[in-house]
Amino acid sequence: MYDYQRIEEAIRFIRQHFREQPELNEIAKQIHLSPFHFQRLFKEWAGVSPKKFLQFTSIEYAKQLLQEQKTLATVSFETGLSGTSRLHDLFIQIEGMTPGEYQLGGKNLRIYYSRAETIFGNILIGSTDKGICHISFMEHAAEPSEKDIMTRFPAATLEQKTDLHQQQALKMFRDDWSDLDRIKLHLKGTPFQIKVWNALLQIPMGSLKSYKGIASELGDTNASRAVGTAIGNNPVAFLIPCHRVITSSGSLGGYHWGIDRKSAMIGREAAMRELVDCLTR
Repeated sequence: MYDYQRIEEAIRFIRQHFREQPELNEIAKQIHLSPFHFQRLFKEWAGVSPKKFLQFTSIEYAKQLLQEQKTLATVSFETGLSGTSRLHDLFIQIEGMTPGEYQLGGKNLRIYYSRAETIFGNILIGSTDKGICHISFMEHAAEPSEKDIMTRFPAATLEQKTDLHQQQALKMFRDDWSDLDRIKLHLKGTPFQIKVWNALLQIPMGSLKSYKGIASELGDTNASRAVGTAIGNNPVAFLIPCHRVITSSGSLGGYHWGIDRKSAMIGREAAMRELVDCLTR
């Protein structure tokens, strides 16, 4: 049996039996591998450990039940967890919030949003009292993209308004970095996603890094795929500079908002850095 077939079979088994919360030994036995070999092979192909994949599968089902307004006790039982405390720990670890906070979906949270023109295209920008929570590019100026914000905060109250957080962030699109230290972000993500997004913020303008390089910085050179997934879920385009990440081979790789836009961003930043270097010599 080929390795990818083994992993496919293991993933199928986890999805079919996640309510039983199978141990590593049990899953490995299904594909006739030792636990050690299976653990290494699964992480190489899936980008995460079998335990983490089981957690992701469990929490996606739990989120579905919470959206149906099921009680925490019922969700815990239906997901195969031993109690609400394990459900709580799982949500904190994966989602960065409690099950109750997820169920509220941003209730009592007010998000201000507006549209703006930038040199890279029209954007939708959203903010809370704490900072910027959303930036996305729009293909058409009239596109109702505020729905993008609602997918992360379905119960939040939206108000069309440009606040100080947005004004400071928009300066960066005009090559004005004077307020960079004042820009605050209000992010909703898993602990791993937050780590990846923070790593992106450390990449200097005009510089590039590989997915593998970021994975190495986070302490796991085999986590390139997981890093790529976290980058793909970046809720704040451009400010969190996922456009500065390329493949190890030097190709641009993917970009949610289009390769042409990514290429334009990289080219402009490289030119700006060269200009600054010339002026400071």
